[in-house]
Amino acid sequence: MSNNNLFQPFQLKSLHLKNRFVMAPMTRSFSPQGIPTSDVASYYGKRAAADVGLILSEGTVINRISSSNDPDVPHFYGHKALEGWQKVIQEVHQAGGSMGPQIWHMGIMPDHHSGWRPASPFEGPSAYNSPGLANGKAMTTDDIDAAIRAYGDAAAEAKRLGFDCVELHGAHGYLIDQFFWKATNNRTDSYGGETLAERSRFATEVIKEVRRRVGEDFAVIIRLSQWKPADYHYKLAQTPQEMEQWLLPLSEAGVDIFHCSQRRFWEPEFEGSDLNFAGWAKKITGKPTITVGSVGLDGEFLAAFAGESSQPSPLDELLRRYDRGDFDLVAVGRALLADPQWVQKIEQNQMDKLKGFSKEALAQLI
Repeated sequence: MSNNNLFQPFQLKSLHLKNRFVMAPMTRSFSPQGIPTSDVASYYGKRAAADVGLILSEGTVINRISSSNDPDVPHFYGHKALEGWQKVIQEVHQAGGSMGPQIWHMGIMPDHHSGWRPASPFEGPSAYNSPGLANGKAMTTDDIDAAIRAYGDAAAEAKRLGFDCVELHGAHGYLIDQFFWKATNNRTDSYGGETLAERSRFATEVIKEVRRRVGEDFAVIIRLSQWKPADYHYKLAQTPQEMEQWLLPLSEAGVDIFHCSQRRFWEPEFEGSDLNFAGWAKKITGKPTITVGSVGLDGEFLAAFAGESSQPSPLDELLRRYDRGDFDLVAVGRALLADPQWVQKIEQNQMDKLKGFSKEALAQLI
């Protein structure tokens, strides 16, 4: 099968992409005290120069004291951090690339392995990160209001600095996702509820605030996942109908693109159809979607972070689904982390030159 279809341009609002490949957000922890360095700028610049269509940054935390459990995760607030991000986007644009920051609040988290803790307790919809793990405090309505404003502030800064879009991290058991999940959202106020739709209020208010701050013409992406780090097989939406009740309000609030995180992109989301998460999201909302999950490599990323290596794998099934119209963009994680030239090698059909992935790649910014 030809890879050429993945090298068609994509345009939506502020996004003008040369192809359909996206660098997936991957936490690297190479920003001391939250400030991106020249090495971070070079890391992203290399991918832009090697024809990655859209780069989504590693998660960058909003201006809440306890938004991060890692002192070396980059901030998206404060003069020094934003100055660092200004250099990143300048280098990416000079290399001909497009980029958006992923805006993040981790919510209730385990302590960092180093013992570092933020100056304020972790905060979330409840004190729980997952069933049985309490390590913070439930947010007051004032805390929630302040966090919503902080998301908006970060998005406005992204536009001011010249980024091409912004992505909200609403997946993988972090703050927005903790509001979605009944196991971590036991609130009895208007931010809780028995249904997923009710528990989506925090997300919709964040999206509305971000949209208000960036205007109608700036592309807004949200990354979502069904699975949780505490339960890889969990599904927030058990049926297509429940997924509709979840995604349509997010779409109406202002999401332009849904970034649908799976461990393996080829796995169907519901019985009776081979559509994956991105396929269902596009079918339900009519909005463009990004698929992701072990693209171009065997194995999957959680095993990789545990030390398992992965080898290149064919893209035939990805192309079949793309050509069918299931999704519009394809996010690539580990393959691009280990090999900045991965997209160019795919375009030139140099499959024999593709690199595998090993945990050693995590130890440096290649």
